[in-house]
Amino acid sequence: MNKQIARVFRVDKPIVAMIHLYGFMPERVRGLAKWEIQQLYASGVDAVLVEDYYGTVEDVEWTLDYLRREYSDRVYGVNLLRDPEKGLKLASRYGASFVQIDSVCGRLPQGAGRGGKVKTTLNDAENDAEFADRLATLRAEYPVFLLGGVRFKYQPILSGRSVEEDVRLGKERCDAVVVTGAETGLVTDMEKIRQFRDALADYPLFVGAGMTLETCEERLAVADGAIVGSWFKERGETSAPVDPRRVEIFMETVNKLREEQR
Repeated sequence: MNKQIARVFRVDKPIVAMIHLYGFMPERVRGLAKWEIQQLYASGVDAVLVEDYYGTVEDVEWTLDYLRREYSDRVYGVNLLRDPEKGLKLASRYGASFVQIDSVCGRLPQGAGRGGKVKTTLNDAENDAEFADRLATLRAEYPVFLLGGVRFKYQPILSGRSVEEDVRLGKERCDAVVVTGAETGLVTDMEKIRQFRDALADYPLFVGAGMTLETCEERLAVADGAIVGSWFKERGETSAPVDPRRVEIFMETVNKLREEQR
């Protein structure tokens, strides 16, 4: 078992379930989030990840506050897609165990950086050097466990480096690298996972998209954990509610794999 993973997630090969915050009115978004959190933990997931995939920053903050009040003994994290800096701040404020930033390397062109004190935000960084400087400053201020995407889904690849170079550079900017396919719900190709693993050696690697009951065994044999969203939902749709039976079946399979790999 990886020591860093064990320290944060308290288990080998952790399964992190997404809270997408779907809905059209705040009370419905938050009511569904509350119910899904209850169902996911009861069905055996190791952690939940609150994301503004559909919801607002206010919805995310409400959900994190709920988790702090009702599930302070459980593992939970946050991913603010549109404001990753605030995600780090919210994690610190609400006791989250980890943060995800979808892209820590690969999507920005190389550059010389501004030098000295960086004033840009992560979202405003025009090149990779500016982004890296700002991220380093933030990580020093908010030392929470960071899941960082490299060549992440939906992101352009503008670094001009090889996959291996991006992966090795990415691991210097986060505590675990996240690999995905091209889109949400699409299976992450095993060739890409193995390529990341070879570049990372024994550094923590999470599969961040497309994990299903049928694909989890092969991928968890290589990766150190997984983030599961669509497959845990009714009909496998991100906008649908969590299906507790799908979660239970998935976690039964994962637990068997854990036993077999001990």
